[in-house]
Amino acid sequence: MDGVPRVPEVPRVPEQRRPGSAEQAGAETEAVSLRFGVLGPVRAWRDEEPLSTGSPQQRALLAALLLREGRTATAAELIDALWGEEPPSRALAAVRTYASRLRKVLDPGVLVSESGGYAVRGLPEGALDVTVVQDLATEAEKARGAGDLCHARDVLGRALSLWDGEVLAGVPGPYAEAQRVRLEEWRLQLLESRLDMDLEQGCHAEAVSELTALTAEHPLRERLRELLMLALYRSGRQAEALAVYADTRRLLADELGVDPRPGLSELQQRILQADPGLAEPSVKKAEPDAVPVRPAQLPATVPDFTGRSSFVTELGEVLASAEGRVMAVSALAGIGGVGKTTLAVHVAHQARGVFPDGQLYVDLQGAGSRAAEPETVLGSFLRALGTPDSAIPDSLEERAALYRSVLDGRRVLVLLDNARDAAQIRPLLPGTEGCAALITSRVRMVDLAGAHLVDLDVMSPDEALALFTKIVGEERVRSEKEAALDVVAACGFLPLAIRIAASRLAARRTWTVSVLAAKLADERRRLDELQAGDLAVKATFELGYGQLEPVQARAFRLLGLADGPDISLAAAAAVLDLPTDDTEDLLESLVDTSLLESAAPGRYRYHDLVRLYARACAERDERPPSERAAAMSRLLDFYLATASAVYAIERPGERVLDHLSPVDYPGLTFTDRDKALDWLFSEASALLAAVQQAGGEGLLRRAVDLLVVGIDLGESGVNSRQYVRSCAAVITAAQQAGDALAEGRARLMHSHLLGIAGQFADSSLEAGRALRLGLVANDPVVCAQAPNQQGIIALYDGRHDEAEEHLTQALTAFRDDRNNPGEASALCNLSRVHLATGRTDSAVSLARQGVAMYERDDTGMALRLANGKYALGLALTSLGRTRLAHDTLTEALHMFQAARQRLWHGMTLFRIAEVHLADQRATQAAACAEQALVVLHGIGGDWRRANVLTVLGRGLHGIGQTDRAKVCWQEALSIFESSGSPEAKDVRTLLSAAPVA
Repeated sequence: MDGVPRVPEVPRVPEQRRPGSAEQAGAETEAVSLRFGVLGPVRAWRDEEPLSTGSPQQRALLAALLLREGRTATAAELIDALWGEEPPSRALAAVRTYASRLRKVLDPGVLVSESGGYAVRGLPEGALDVTVVQDLATEAEKARGAGDLCHARDVLGRALSLWDGEVLAGVPGPYAEAQRVRLEEWRLQLLESRLDMDLEQGCHAEAVSELTALTAEHPLRERLRELLMLALYRSGRQAEALAVYADTRRLLADELGVDPRPGLSELQQRILQADPGLAEPSVKKAEPDAVPVRPAQLPATVPDFTGRSSFVTELGEVLASAEGRVMAVSALAGIGGVGKTTLAVHVAHQARGVFPDGQLYVDLQGAGSRAAEPETVLGSFLRALGTPDSAIPDSLEERAALYRSVLDGRRVLVLLDNARDAAQIRPLLPGTEGCAALITSRVRMVDLAGAHLVDLDVMSPDEALALFTKIVGEERVRSEKEAALDVVAACGFLPLAIRIAASRLAARRTWTVSVLAAKLADERRRLDELQAGDLAVKATFELGYGQLEPVQARAFRLLGLADGPDISLAAAAAVLDLPTDDTEDLLESLVDTSLLESAAPGRYRYHDLVRLYARACAERDERPPSERAAAMSRLLDFYLATASAVYAIERPGERVLDHLSPVDYPGLTFTDRDKALDWLFSEASALLAAVQQAGGEGLLRRAVDLLVVGIDLGESGVNSRQYVRSCAAVITAAQQAGDALAEGRARLMHSHLLGIAGQFADSSLEAGRALRLGLVANDPVVCAQAPNQQGIIALYDGRHDEAEEHLTQALTAFRDDRNNPGEASALCNLSRVHLATGRTDSAVSLARQGVAMYERDDTGMALRLANGKYALGLALTSLGRTRLAHDTLTEALHMFQAARQRLWHGMTLFRIAEVHLADQRATQAAACAEQALVVLHGIGGDWRRANVLTVLGRGLHGIGQTDRAKVCWQEALSIFESSGSPEAKDVRTLLSAAPVA
């Protein structure tokens, strides 16, 4: 494993020769009128029209000529190629007949007669799939040698895609058989090379599934076993990796009477010793087209950056020293508005050449009430560095460790803006040689070991005047220099205050500098405050706020009330109760004043201190005061109405929508399902922040209903934690308000999330509490969904009688509410209870009833129909109708993927693996179970993982990897025993029946 394997070249037969160049071969094939394929059935096309290649012997003749790439084949060679040592008596005549027929099909001059034989001539590069693959393999080798693994993998993927089933399928003769062996071996070598690069780039979890299937198909191929061991080890599955070695050693001894080759044995020893060199890939680069290879996240530097030359030099030298040091850390501290971020961004841009592997940036929102959580930031950083979502662990400690590992060997600059304290940023520090961190904060980080601390003060008078002049224009300032000096002095030489004042003046061509200076002079109390310590920032903001037009000032005040990290244009329009176009004009004018930032096209955000100031202005200036509550009510209405529209698309016919609190302000409407889901997930943080905020604003009913229709945010696993926090906030507020309906719905949603996380006992308790509250409030939503949830949990726990009782109660409640989709859900869940208790026929019948009800509502690809298909697939599997079960579950799989439901995507893969087992397709079962483990990483809980491991073990056992199977079963048994799950008994049976190595 120490050396880097080369991309294998095609094993040539002696008669092959190659005209042309690799560059020509890599060109697109639209200029090639005649094309041939032998990496599958022997086929020919003229442009896109398929040509007849005749009988099997005629195709054998064409293949023999094509694979000689222009060299003449004598009649004797062709007869030997087609028939071997026992040709028919009229073999020569047959060869001539086949050649004649081919000549009529192909272009003139392509099949030529020469010296008593034949040749295929005049084909341009790219006309034969074998030569295309060879050129792609060469290109991949060059890219790999240059360190561009993303491109190399992509090219090899294109090359491998040209194989279309069995090589020379259906072609007779000894020559074809020899070529099949040769070209299949080449394919495997290319595949091994691509898989090796997968592991180099850290895609070990994804590679396990493919390697599991390949080792089953080619059990004696040790290189595949070696790659599988490494992939498992890097996925944290050391016992399974060692079990692969044990399986391999036993197989080689039984089949060939030999020991594993030294490379495999050495890998086993390195795994036993936990060799650090195995822990991480040798090259860590991002996946192509998914995330950038080198992040470039720095915000744009301001074009009018002025002064601070000593700080620029000082910080630049510290960052330049990162090469050869463990880590360079600089922390800038100062009051808000002093220009910390502007300076840091400017220095970071100047230092980009020192950090060729990229720059990361995050606003940690440390001055606000909801500072960014380090684990969330690490997830974002890991994605930007090319780590797939499935490989990102849950805990802060694991994410921090993976983050440092990914940065090892890279030279990356991390700009951590607006930090709360040292504790927040410690997990975000790279900690590796060649990397650096640049931090800004309102506080001095004296407790940050090894940091280079910089205290940033106000500008000098000369720097302040220079900045003012750059913004306003030299011509206007030159004639009024004294007035300009008065302005910057009144601003306290704070860069943000200067920028606000200068921007106002620059936007008003009829004003002179003296006019602006006079306006500032009229506000003596504000100017005094501007120079008064901690009040300086507020005074600076007051200067800009006082110059706003009334409609701008109202927008500034009201938009600051929302808690989300940013706000969309449509949501801002709801807060302001204005048309979207007018809102955009207002917001853009506020961006011009630097009181608002443009986070992205159509999205806006406040600096956290500006938001606090805007809220203070709202409390002081908004008249009547009730308009503040009205603005937040409109925002909640907008989110609830729009999320309800998304919910309706995902769950058509669902009666829940009829039981929601009424709204006075409309939301967005959608005709496209993907756009609806895009809106929901892009607004997740802002939407859930509105729920938490509304809990204390007397808007409880709408807040909890937003949780109900936003359940996809919790189910997807992407926003589960914030969703749970929102549930907790609403529960607390509802208890204080004595609102049983709101508390019941919040507990119902919380129960649902606990079940998804595999916390079944807590989920059942919470569902019981919800139901009691729902009965008190006579809430049809909770009275139906809570027993449905209780039934599902009881089913998971093996309490089948209780499950049936709960689900029957749910079924009655759904019917009383005339909720057809809810009734269908209960029927499908009852189907699973019948299935678990041996009533297979009724289980199928109940599932079919549920699916029929979903389909009657014209759900198409809706999420609820996927649930029905899932239940039906399980019942059909138990009934032995495996083909139909596979098709049904595959339909469900596609629906769950489209709905972005990771949990059910992974669980459906698990169920398809069970179908493969029932059909005795162990290889496919193991591969599907491995895919399920990847998808379910970090979601679903241990109980579901143990079930997948059990099925994976059965698949592995079926392909002869018994030691690895036992490792999977032992892990599953440990999980089941710790939770008291009844499945433990079945796993013990599997382990006791497994052969002893």
